[in-house]
Amino acid sequence: MVYLPLEELLPQAGNSSYKLVRMVATRALEIGEGGAKLIEASINEKPATTAMREIIAGHVMTKDVADKLKKSAKAAKAA
Repeated sequence: MVYLPLEELLPQAGNSSYKLVRMVATRALEIGEGGAKLIEASINEKPATTAMREIIAGHVMTKDVADKLKKSAKAAKAA
């Protein structure tokens, strides 16, 4: 079993465990139905584990978190 720290997963979901569960479930369904994996993963790895690893890597996040990142990037560019 793979240990994936919750402290790294929650920020990508706006610190909401409910959003995190929905995000992982949605992405795992996409992967399970043949969707492209955004990271390198073993064939034997379960879709939910792959989804969580994608979230930790920053490839999958909620829209509000993505918007905050864009705003902070623009602010850093302007400064």
